[in-house]
Amino acid sequence: MEISALQKARYAYKPKLPADLSRPLDQIALEFGGATGAVADQDDLRALFTHSYGKPVVKFVSGKNDGLRKLLKAGVILSGGQAPGGHNVIAGIYDGLKKGNKDSVLYGFLGGPSGLIENRSVLITDEFIDRYRNTGGFDIIGSGRTKVETPEQFASSLETAKKLGLDAVVIIGGDDSNTNAALLAEYFLNQGSSIQVIGCPKTIDGDLKNEYIETSFGFDTAVKTYSELIGNIERDANSAKKYWHFIKLMGRSASHITLECALQTQPNVCFISEEVAAKKMSLMEVVDIICSSVVKRAGKGLNFGVVLVPEGLIEFIPEMKVLIEELNDILAANAAEFSQVSSFIEQMYWLGFKLTKASNNLFTSLPPEIAKQLLMDRDPHGNVQVSRIETEKLLMGMCEQRLNEFKKQGSYKGKFATQCHFFGYEGRCAFPSNFDADYCYSLGFSAFMLIASGLSGYISNIRNLVAPADQWIAGGVPLTMMMNMEHRHGSKKPVIKKALVELDGNPFKSFSSRRESWAEETKFVFPGAIQYFGPPEVCDQPTLSLKLEHQR
Repeated sequence: MEISALQKARYAYKPKLPADLSRPLDQIALEFGGATGAVADQDDLRALFTHSYGKPVVKFVSGKNDGLRKLLKAGVILSGGQAPGGHNVIAGIYDGLKKGNKDSVLYGFLGGPSGLIENRSVLITDEFIDRYRNTGGFDIIGSGRTKVETPEQFASSLETAKKLGLDAVVIIGGDDSNTNAALLAEYFLNQGSSIQVIGCPKTIDGDLKNEYIETSFGFDTAVKTYSELIGNIERDANSAKKYWHFIKLMGRSASHITLECALQTQPNVCFISEEVAAKKMSLMEVVDIICSSVVKRAGKGLNFGVVLVPEGLIEFIPEMKVLIEELNDILAANAAEFSQVSSFIEQMYWLGFKLTKASNNLFTSLPPEIAKQLLMDRDPHGNVQVSRIETEKLLMGMCEQRLNEFKKQGSYKGKFATQCHFFGYEGRCAFPSNFDADYCYSLGFSAFMLIASGLSGYISNIRNLVAPADQWIAGGVPLTMMMNMEHRHGSKKPVIKKALVELDGNPFKSFSSRRESWAEETKFVFPGAIQYFGPPEVCDQPTLSLKLEHQR
């Protein structure tokens, strides 16, 4: 396989570890905190997780330890969407196992959790892992979105682990995947098995975070990749001076990506879904915010700009959320009848008798292309596939209509030419930044330490991430500590609580205090490409959000 010069150079990069993980293993001790509780629904979760609820937070410190040299066999799973740095998590686990005992073994389950269920794995060796160190992607063993849910799947997972003689399984994934890890850990314990389950926090969306998980891996690289692209577009906009660019960014459930990219690039307009929901903003209010910037800038002869839109914005607009829910219910209950309505005009007429008046008025006001997407792009359950809705084009089209109204009124005389973009897959498999390369390797090594210490039902964590890597604090957090109960598919289920953008947090406050000037002036910032070589203040910096969150 041919490799690029950068990939060859990245192979040689040596990820940095926290000082407490860099010691000889017999000098790393485990420090236990007090008993823990879930973030909500404690009684329900205590009843569900009778073997694993209430465990203490742990961290690794300097001290005497003679128990980390035992021979271990572990399996690792990549679960869910790709995120830069996943390969380094596996490298950290592998190197930890081999440092503890050269005869220890690591298997990689192929294609995600289904590899565990179906007993499909590959033995990871020195030669094998060395081809993937410090590289992006999940191609080392592949990933998948299968969940271990049914009694048969749980039983098959345990049978696979027993057949391979595993001491532990590590699940690398987001909130849903780590919820699965907690359930699997409880199942193994309930079956009298000593096989441990450890999680690692992955998602570029940034919504798996809390007091102990300061950021999920991949977020740093993804937002720096997107910010480079946004900066390039801003530079182009400022050069051509003739286009408004509407840019949609990943993040259906939370707007962390959009907020960080706004902090890095200072666009003219940026929406944070959580604020839109909190203020109960209508679709037209969202449109008017953009149009206000367009009109003000046009008054200064600036007929160009950049608008950032989070992927999930449409679901956070209350009236749009109601419309989507009504469409889901109506089309599910009348699927056969709707399938007989052929043309879009007829579909609109048919829905006019079934939608509430407010929802029908909103639906008929949408650009036809977007209205069609609401009807056609549906998942196997009949629900709208929100991620496929071209929200950026929806806003662009409605802004165009609104500005034409202003022109007729004589309150706007500018030009409004547009370009649309969606940045998603571009950031999921980039070469990990130095921060993510170091962070992921540390998470993997910490996961090994949790296994070697005999713990189960924990997620590997690294804290103090705004400091240099040698000052990071490694340890583990009970998965049940991060959970609550939510309604899923008609019943209450235990899930790790998603972390939304906090409107009273420092990152949002910093953004909101400056956005008015961005809306009218051209204050673009051009971050440039991720730097892998050079001084730490250029190459090793965490995100602006992380820095702001650590400010007191």
